[in-house]
Amino acid sequence: MATLDDFNAEPADRAVQALRACNAAPRFAAAVVAGRPYPDVDALVTRAEEAVRRLPWEEVELAIGVHPRIGEQPEGSSPEAEASRREQSAVGSADDATRTALAEGNRAYEERFDHVFLIRAAGRSPEEVLAELRRRLDNDEERERAEVTGQLAEITALRVRDLVSDATGERAWQRAPASEERDEPGAEPPA
Repeated sequence: MATLDDFNAEPADRAVQALRACNAAPRFAAAVVAGRPYPDVDALVTRAEEAVRRLPWEEVELAIGVHPRIGEQPEGSSPEAEASRREQSAVGSADDATRTALAEGNRAYEERFDHVFLIRAAGRSPEEVLAELRRRLDNDEERERAEVTGQLAEITALRVRDLVSDATGERAWQRAPASEERDEPGAEPPA
């Protein structure tokens, strides 16, 4: 799909398929497609973020299950793998000490929370990602689930924005999402 008009006009099954590259949670794509037609890209992105924030934890787990570990190169040429490579490009430039610390942090995180560490890497330096990983290791499970859901919403928003044309021509992964301005990770978007 190239434009918002294309997305709005696509048969539902094709629109769902396109959205699955943005977020693998089954309920996500259905919720976004049900909101068509969208008047503008921002309305589509807002709906996508809201849909992610309303997912039950089991669906969030399904969605994060397709994300690679931070700092590891995703394999394959699927849209998800290509998006992850693009989003994690800055992490790939990390020095050896930071790469080692990320690998150790990933292991500790997975032992503690039983899933991959998920963070919107786009727009963050390797050192920022590592600092967030270390900070989040101190979260309790409830707080961490809220942070994971918030990060998934941010990643999804970037990918949905990239799915449709943006009049500015700027790639969505080059901009920080609006939700970054919120104080609380996982907080509901403003009404």
